[in-house]
Amino acid sequence: MSAGIDAYLWLKWLHILSSTVLFGTGIGTAFQMWMAHRRGDVAGIAVVSRNVVLADWMFTLPAGVVQPATGLALVLNTGLDPMSSWLVAAYLLYLLAFVCWVPVVLLQIRVRDMAACAVATRTPLPAAYERDMKLWFALGWPAFSALVFVFLLMVAKPDLW
Repeated sequence: MSAGIDAYLWLKWLHILSSTVLFGTGIGTAFQMWMAHRRGDVAGIAVVSRNVVLADWMFTLPAGVVQPATGLALVLNTGLDPMSSWLVAAYLLYLLAFVCWVPVVLLQIRVRDMAACAVATRTPLPAAYERDMKLWFALGWPAFSALVFVFLLMVAKPDLW
């Protein structure tokens, strides 16, 4: 194997691995957060939301940075037109997911803090918790859907326009 092929394969592997971590962590933490919310146990919500915030910093954020970096490197390495319609659509969908993810992270931090306070003071969760969780849930769907379509674009590479 030549050095160019080795670099390409490592880049492709890192891109696929980071997409798996990004998507898997996202769906896994969202499921855990939603199930804790539905159960309604304040102590459980405090533990899960603390772990979800930690997972976002440890896994989602690094994978979210590696994704566009390795994607761009792959485009340049393979000689693809960076303005191909399927790539432009993927860029826009990835941007949509990011724009949804930033407020989701802030909401998760607020939920974590509200739940920790409620546990410490042995009080119910405040009304702001319900509002934040509704917004969190609403923002999760476009982010999730966008990443599903990015996966489709990466596999199919369709000529969209």
